[in-house]
Amino acid sequence: MTNKPKKRKFIVEEHESIDECLERMSKEGYFPVRRMEQPIFKEEIQNGMVEHVPCGRTIVFEGKLL
Repeated sequence: MTNKPKKRKFIVEEHESIDECLERMSKEGYFPVRRMEQPIFKEEIQNGMVEHVPCGRTIVFEGKLL
């Protein structure tokens, strides 16, 4: 029996493309079932008020064990 979890999240790293992340998933025995994008915000002070300004995104794939 395997010790791998049935579901696992894979984050697309800064230095890799989406295809490279999917290939990494495949090598570990997972196939993608869901893609999620999470925004990244930074705080900026404008006119004495703190505003949250989007500055990027993180792409996360949910993988299911083959």
